Amino acid sequence: MTLPKPGFIPTARIIVEDTVEPPAISADVARSISRHRMFQPTDSEAALRPWFQTLADLPAPPIDWQQFFGNAHPVELEVGSGRGLFLMNAGLTQPERNFVGIECDFKEGKRAAERLRKRKMPNARMLGADGKLVLAEYVVPGSLAGVHIYFPDPWWKRRHHRRRLFTNAFLDQVARVLEPGGLLHAWTDVAEYFEMMVKLLGTRTDFERLPDPPEKAPTSDLDYRTSFERKKRRAGLKINRGLWRRTGESIVSAT
Repeated sequence: MTLPKPGFIPTARIIVEDTVEPPAISADVARSISRHRMFQPTDSEAALRPWFQTLADLPAPPIDWQQFFGNAHPVELEVGSGRGLFLMNAGLTQPERNFVGIECDFKEGKRAAERLRKRKMPNARMLGADGKLVLAEYVVPGSLAGVHIYFPDPWWKRRHHRRRLFTNAFLDQVARVLEPGGLLHAWTDVAEYFEMMVKLLGTRTDFERLPDPPEKAPTSDLDYRTSFERKKRRAGLKINRGLWRRTGESIVSAT
């Protein structure tokens, strides 16, 4: 046996493994994920995946749409999907496009997802979350071909108007996520709210107004843009329909 020489100091070989730091997420995202973990599905609801997911089911933002849907088709997003009539019809009639709906009411979102699950739709998904948070934190700039907003809450009382979805700050986010030429669809049965939308978008150079979509006669109970449209048209109310296109201009700063 060979003995070490006097004064020999053994050294240890240190191996440092590369570590991957998890992506940083905002405090708002962290709080939402924590809250969503409290709403894990029951055994019967587990069958709704992947048609219904929450932020707790997703990887850290941003969303990779190709991974989310399993294909590279164009993606359109609906804010406030309710019971999912638009998602179902759009997905069935446009199989070459993907559609994702955002709904903060999980009960309604799961009802919508059940519609998609029954038809085994590969190109339509529901995400239980706050629409503003998803647009701001989860959607890659320029990654959407369309944004759909149908019958947003009008917040009737004047002192509550600040809670309305349509603000310059919200439109900044819509402009950020839409690709050049992408479309913004916005409908409401409240004339005053629609006038406000038109006026607000008219002050911006990052959107241009297109001709309003015409009303069409339904061929069945399901041949409406949303369940809410069906309800209001049957009540004899006028539906205000707007369509805007994302221009190549820079995003207007929120005021």
